[in-house]
Amino acid sequence: MERLFVFAFVGLLAQVIDGSLGMAYGVTASTLLLANGVAPAVASASVHLAEVGTTAASGFSHWRFGNVDWSVVARLGLPGAVGAFVGASVLSNLSTESATPWVAVLLLLLGVYIVARFVFGKKPVVVTRRPGTRFLAPLGLFAGFIDATGGGGWGPVATPTLISSGRLHPRKVIGSVSTSEFAVTIGASVGFLIGLGSEAIDWRVVGGLLIGGVIAAPFAAYLVRHVSLPVLGALVGSVILITNSRTLLRAFDAESVGAYAALGLVAVVLVAFAIQRSRGEHTEVVLDLDDEDDPKVEQRA
Repeated sequence: MERLFVFAFVGLLAQVIDGSLGMAYGVTASTLLLANGVAPAVASASVHLAEVGTTAASGFSHWRFGNVDWSVVARLGLPGAVGAFVGASVLSNLSTESATPWVAVLLLLLGVYIVARFVFGKKPVVVTRRPGTRFLAPLGLFAGFIDATGGGGWGPVATPTLISSGRLHPRKVIGSVSTSEFAVTIGASVGFLIGLGSEAIDWRVVGGLLIGGVIAAPFAAYLVRHVSLPVLGALVGSVILITNSRTLLRAFDAESVGAYAALGLVAVVLVAFAIQRSRGEHTEVVLDLDDEDDPKVEQRA
């Protein structure tokens, strides 16, 4: 029973991070599970199965708070499920270790761009014309495949790519990416169950993660609704920078306490600057281009 509470706390913390920032559930949960003595293979399979429940709860909560664009969810999530199923099915015969550093570099650059745009930029413009299928389908397919084969990556790939495109408000991006992840986890879970079998799953771990995630989902959705744009950009950017810097440090065997301390300091400075900026006068310009003949401009203080 004590271990169940530990796993529930892991799920709660991971869901707060993922539900409010749109990423890092798998990274957070897997890291904490490994620290508690769970075998890597069991941790990966358990996290994906638990995400079926946590992403459903997260999607419902984001919908209740108005953070979801269902058109984006459908066009992103369905290709993502296909990519995740394929990735999970061929994982035993496919090595993605050599590609991991290059993906991390790309995501790191996207993180820098997000910080520059939403934290240091002046009066950011968010164009609310929805991204099209030609943009969302390949993104979902790629992100789903990376998520299954790399042990995580749906949020870190999909969220910064959509935010940096400037086509959707950041809270809509986070809500839609979190909601569409439900389909991705279904695809990945089916692939893992076929490829590994149910004997690889520790259902006590799955249950704990699920309980904690369901409890945390409404709180996480509330956070993304009420955090200011600069602060949200700083938080998302910091998660991307830290997560992918960690990947690169491990790839080049350069991990050290000093390196992680420096990354943490950068994140603290970015968030502190964003909070300070959000206290001053900040105007966000939103262009509603759903109707191409009658664009509407709204200014939000």
